[in-house]
Amino acid sequence: MSESTDNYLKTIYALSKAGEGFVTTNALSEKLGTRASSVTDMLKKLNKQGSVSHEKYHGVSLTTKGEKQAVEIVRRHRIWEVFLSDKLGFRWDEVHELAEQLEHISSHELITRLEAFLGHPKFDPHGDPIPDKTGKMPRLAKTFKLSEGSEGEDFKVISVDDSSSELLQHLDLLKIRPGVVINIRKLYSFDQSLEIIVSGKKHTVSATVAASIHVQKNN
Repeated sequence: MSESTDNYLKTIYALSKAGEGFVTTNALSEKLGTRASSVTDMLKKLNKQGSVSHEKYHGVSLTTKGEKQAVEIVRRHRIWEVFLSDKLGFRWDEVHELAEQLEHISSHELITRLEAFLGHPKFDPHGDPIPDKTGKMPRLAKTFKLSEGSEGEDFKVISVDDSSSELLQHLDLLKIRPGVVINIRKLYSFDQSLEIIVSGKKHTVSATVAASIHVQKNN
């Protein structure tokens, strides 16, 4: 597959898992920063290859073949992120963009050896699960956004959104990473910002930042 094909399959997979169901041409165009006409041409190609299925007035969804291909791309991406972070010392706000380039190396043997070298990691540096070689994801308890938490309760960070390096740099300053416990001290209704306690220190975070942190109750 080409890099462009990889990117389309991975994006359709991500949008469908985010609750979009069928993925529209407009949604793909916006996410990929590509003209709608170019998206349409690629979807026709993917449909012909058997990777996507199109339903009129709804959009496209991945076929069994297409989902298998997309999960393999996600697997390669997240294993490379672990390698870049743990072995080469790149910051967690740097690894996503680099892994975007490395994920297109499609050697199964390389990824299998790299995974073994890393000790078969289950999660990437941002807390996202890494599919195994059969495409199976580690079993996860249900998470929710910190912005949906209740005042006065403790929450354990499970993962954070990794699409913005600026966001990750900000979370680094706050010492917020997977595994850290956050206490919501106060909710501000006028702008949905939160006053939180992290490692004994008080911070105020915006609704946008709070929505990017995925947590579970810390019992």
